[in-house]
Amino acid sequence: MFQFEPLTEDEIKTTLNRAIADKERGYGRKKIQANPDALDFLAAVCDGDARQALSILEIAVLSTEAQTPFNAPIELTAQAVRDSISKRAIQYDPTGDEHYDCASALIKSIRGSDPDAGIYWLARMIEGGEDVRFLCRRLIILASEDVGNADPHALPLAVACSQACEQIGLPECQLTLAQTVTYLACAPKSNSATAAIGAARKDIQAGRILPVPRFLRDGHYAGGKQLGHGVGYQYSHNEEDGVSTQDYLGIDAEYYHPVDRGFESELANRLKEIRKKLRQAK
Repeated sequence: MFQFEPLTEDEIKTTLNRAIADKERGYGRKKIQANPDALDFLAAVCDGDARQALSILEIAVLSTEAQTPFNAPIELTAQAVRDSISKRAIQYDPTGDEHYDCASALIKSIRGSDPDAGIYWLARMIEGGEDVRFLCRRLIILASEDVGNADPHALPLAVACSQACEQIGLPECQLTLAQTVTYLACAPKSNSATAAIGAARKDIQAGRILPVPRFLRDGHYAGGKQLGHGVGYQYSHNEEDGVSTQDYLGIDAEYYHPVDRGFESELANRLKEIRKKLRQAK
């Protein structure tokens, strides 16, 4: 996505004054008296984003005009700008750019282990009328994509959140959403499962198509046993440690690389011993 450089406060005020004076594309045909402190405040709070400043200006002009007597000048005050910022948050478009920007901010805040930022962006989207089902889907995806096996409780919690939200709805389900967002933000993070499936699919898309070993093939259907399917399969539960030394893939490939965080560190140690046993058996 193309990124715009933020403008200075003076540049923002210049843009606002042009919009107020422009009779073709701005508000020049209206009698507007913009108090300097109102423009100073607006330029300071829009984070260098001219589009945001102009959007707030539009709301301020329209809302103030509605309360101004006919033919009287429209006076823009700092309080009118403050009120317009609140109205703009409520007018959040759940299908437009802001929808995607806030969703991105929510996910990245949780991934970055910042529960406070996560709660803010969640509140922003709830106040804007965001679809609760969309929020639940994103949290379920994040639980697998960014927390994964570092905390196996994350996915069941996210799924339970979705089910609870379906049952109770707003406003009460905001509590469930807040619990889930803060838990996921504070949970240890791992994208190892995400990286594993991505690497395996990339191999397959590149043409690395492996035949299923005969002993792994299904021998229950008609003719399967005659073809030797399933013959030689070693039942893992018959092994002392529950681990068979059979080669289930046929090539040397390691897709899953667990991180040393949270519960996944236990999986990493166990997998290290399993792979060591398999190498010794070859």
